[in-house]
Amino acid sequence: MSKIINTKQLWHLTLAHFREIIREPGVLFWGIVFPILMSLGLGLAFTKKGDILRKVAVIKSDEISLPDSSAIFSFLNNNCEKNIAGEDDDYKWRFEIKDDKLGNSIFLFYELEWNDAMVLLKRGTINLILNSNNNNTEYHFDPVNSDAALTYLKLSNIIGSGEILPATDTAEIKPLTVTGTRYIDFLIPGLITLGVMMSTMWGISYGIIEKRSKKLLRRLVATPMKKSHFLIALITVRIGMNFIEAIIIVIFAIFVFNMSVQGSLSAMILLFLAGNVAFAGIAVFVSSHTSNTEIGNGLINAIVMPMMVLSGIFFSYYNFPDWSIAVIQKLPLTMLTDGIRSIFNEGAGYAEVALPAIILSTIGVIFFATGLKIFKWH
Repeated sequence: MSKIINTKQLWHLTLAHFREIIREPGVLFWGIVFPILMSLGLGLAFTKKGDILRKVAVIKSDEISLPDSSAIFSFLNNNCEKNIAGEDDDYKWRFEIKDDKLGNSIFLFYELEWNDAMVLLKRGTINLILNSNNNNTEYHFDPVNSDAALTYLKLSNIIGSGEILPATDTAEIKPLTVTGTRYIDFLIPGLITLGVMMSTMWGISYGIIEKRSKKLLRRLVATPMKKSHFLIALITVRIGMNFIEAIIIVIFAIFVFNMSVQGSLSAMILLFLAGNVAFAGIAVFVSSHTSNTEIGNGLINAIVMPMMVLSGIFFSYYNFPDWSIAVIQKLPLTMLTDGIRSIFNEGAGYAEVALPAIILSTIGVIFFATGLKIFKWH
């Protein structure tokens, strides 16, 4: 009578878990709508070419009555558009560098005392201060601030040069806007893999812990249901939901941001499935013993938060110190994200993702087997 796999029992358990999920509107919002909104917001922010506004403080000088005696005030009074008092903003001069390829740069200059300028610099309202000292132009800014450094490079090329010149010869500049080089091409694979981790860890782990804390799992002990069937059904539903969520995000990215999968689609599905197996196994292991939701919340966060920050979802993990790169690359989310991203943007196939897929599947099976062995109903 006892079978290793009872397909009828497994089917009904899977169906019951699926119905439980779709009855929660929050699951649909956070799993499907929210990632789309996030990708739309970040995609528009980093792909739309618009005017770049930069605010600069100019230190008041006694030489203001003799504008030609200072390179700064000579430039401001002869080349910049003066603002009418009370119109829009309290800036005094406005200067625009037009560039059809890289986007226009608009500079707003505020005439301030040194202390007032420093206050605005600390608040982030401005990022550069101009001062004239013995007819020499001084630039005060934080060299670590890339936006301030770029503002300095643009202004230092035109103030005191005698003519208005662009920072570079844009005739030979060819901005990279092809598929695979944009930030949105970097972001979408990361959002897909992040969704896998968050969905499995919170959907499976926290769901099991919450049921155990409410004594709901205790009632299942008297049934002929196997705990392996219960967990497999839960994992199956979650993986199915993750596939639906990923497909919707990919279709959205293709139509809205003109993305494309440059590598093997079947290899991406295989790697995606392996990533789901890995995090599902980890989720079962984490939730196998505790019945305290606060402890469970801490355990889940201890796993997902470091990987969410380190694994290159929103920015490259190569920004971290060199000694940490080798460790970061061995994290499950990093392997999954790098693999999916390489298929999307680099044309990777089975040869490139075979090893990560095997490692992720092995991780999932080991953690699932361990979690199943120590799993308790109450």
